Amino acid sequence: MTRNAFADSNPVQFESPTARADGDVEPNPLFSARPGISPTMLNPQQLAAVEYLAGPLLVLAGAGSGKTRVITEKIARLLKTGLYLPNEIAAITFTNKAAREMQARIGKAAGAQTVEGLTISTFHALGLRLLERECTAVGLRRGFSILGEDDARTLIKDLAPAGTGNEQLDAMRALIGRAKNAGLDATQALAAAGSPRERAAAELYALYQQRLLAFNAVDFDDLIALPVRLLSNDDERRQRWQQRWRYLLVDEYQDTNDAQYRLLKLLVGERGAFTAVGDDDQSIYAWRGANPENLANIGKDFPALKVVKLEQNYRCAQRILRLANRLIANNPHVHEKKLWSALPEGDPIRIVARSSDSDEAEFVAAEVNHRKLVERGSPSDFAVLFRGNHQARALELALRALKIPYHLSGATSFFDRQEIKDVMAYLRLLANPDDDAAFVRAATTPRRDIGTTSLEKLAAAARHGAHSLSAAAANSAALATLAPRAARALASFHQHLLGWRSAAQTLKPRALIEKIIAETQLKQHWRQEAKAPDAALRREAQVDAFLEWVGERRETQLSALLTQLMLDSQDSDPGNRVRLMTLHSAKGLEFRHVFLVGCEDGLLPHVSSLDEGREDEERRLFYVGITRAKETLTLSWCRSRSRYGREEACTPSRFLKELPEDDVRHSGQNPGNQSAEDKQRAARPHLDAIKALLGA
Repeated sequence: MTRNAFADSNPVQFESPTARADGDVEPNPLFSARPGISPTMLNPQQLAAVEYLAGPLLVLAGAGSGKTRVITEKIARLLKTGLYLPNEIAAITFTNKAAREMQARIGKAAGAQTVEGLTISTFHALGLRLLERECTAVGLRRGFSILGEDDARTLIKDLAPAGTGNEQLDAMRALIGRAKNAGLDATQALAAAGSPRERAAAELYALYQQRLLAFNAVDFDDLIALPVRLLSNDDERRQRWQQRWRYLLVDEYQDTNDAQYRLLKLLVGERGAFTAVGDDDQSIYAWRGANPENLANIGKDFPALKVVKLEQNYRCAQRILRLANRLIANNPHVHEKKLWSALPEGDPIRIVARSSDSDEAEFVAAEVNHRKLVERGSPSDFAVLFRGNHQARALELALRALKIPYHLSGATSFFDRQEIKDVMAYLRLLANPDDDAAFVRAATTPRRDIGTTSLEKLAAAARHGAHSLSAAAANSAALATLAPRAARALASFHQHLLGWRSAAQTLKPRALIEKIIAETQLKQHWRQEAKAPDAALRREAQVDAFLEWVGERRETQLSALLTQLMLDSQDSDPGNRVRLMTLHSAKGLEFRHVFLVGCEDGLLPHVSSLDEGREDEERRLFYVGITRAKETLTLSWCRSRSRYGREEACTPSRFLKELPEDDVRHSGQNPGNQSAEDKQRAARPHLDAIKALLGA
């Protein structure tokens, strides 16, 4: 069966399932007659979610309840029914890694050939795909660039008034992003501004957007905001895209922001052919724009919404789950649910008090080492979770002391460092002369006589002639529109590009990079930009390490090298190591043994969240941390913690008082009256170190 998805205007006729007295639905006969999922493979609620096609569906999927399996099985079922072609289905996730994993699982469930043409992507990738087709309708030309956060911030810094501090720049960037996510253009943002800071940000927003358009570029917020604006104002295009993706599935729905939810509504239209999967108890990203109210709004916007709850947890021991249920019951809920597990009771949850953060770190390292030796466990069985990255230092030192391998999630990637990005801009531009974002970075790093005004004029000339910035820099008519000094600088830069591009035909990549660094005097630039001599040396050391990396590659062509670099920069596999990560980073993961450190008021819940009235979100964050544990869970707090070079007294987190006493065991509460077990645990690091030396 073939069909042009854009031309087809015949909507699918849904078969309504038969309602049962208990509120569940009978299996759709359409599915029952076809091969695929056996009722023994899915529990009744999972099966109901997979089979329901009568209209919009919200799946409330508790932690560890098998939501990814439901999504993948539903897509496989949609394809097997023949109601939808692969290119008519879009599944939206929140990370590229999750998209790749889902693609693999669906391929396994439905067959690799069956899923060809299926769209599995993030919201931003989906918006990009739409913009690539509709770029001219939003004032862009083909080959537009996407500015990363670093490039966007640099552009805002260039446009901001002189003397604007870094904190002010970050605040303005956040306000501009918030306005875009709210669907406001610069004029609307200015009209809605309620404070001098918001008015200043709105005025900067207008300049910023003008500059983006001149550079034929968008930022990541635009990948959602521009499609929303286009589909909202153009009925014909909206209907065409609604026929392009006729069934949508959204994972982690509770993390959608306003713009993402509007895009979902515009794409599904009145038919409401979608499945949204989420958990209000795991909504932890309000600080970056996610709107938990979307869980309530979806029911208002789609009155026929069916709600299916996945409440059986397949991950956590029963004690851990009871702990999580008791905690989260203190939050208000749009849809009540209570997780349950058929797994064993498990060990009591431990609440441990330590004297300081270094003592806490040593305790965690000793516990990991002891359990690893006694149980012959793997380092990857363990995770240490914390509220902020600053807590990681003491943990790293303690783990190193016992030679325990670890991986710190969220640390700055080697490829994300400023100096590496500077070098990469030159390589990207040599490999692809139409990369306008790379041109802007390379042309202004190090600084030449090329200011933002000159670049804007060059971009206008490029836009008028439908050229890239690189091509415009080679055009005498375009250069004639600039000031003489800027024109000479750009002409000289263009000649250098031609020379490097020619050299790339004979030189190996490492030699080419060394040539570029020498001829552009980038090292001198990094020294001048560094705030201290040590920082300059660190930058040069990073570049030397990058050159070593390049020298070890087999690729001799720039394009192949860049492809390999992208693959390496995305490779965040922690390997067989203990995981150290923030609670936000831990979402979606699970481990046999979890240590949640720093359970103190002011840290968890965080003082800033308390000041802003976001205690409920902090409780959800604590809940997410608890439900990462499969077998054992240890919660720890310190009587004092080192902050900004001084010791501060701490009190246990208010959340600890909300936990069921029958399922917890306290230790270290009274340091002057240690139990025999506590004393034994304190001696473990020494005993384990001796055992390790003896090979025991």
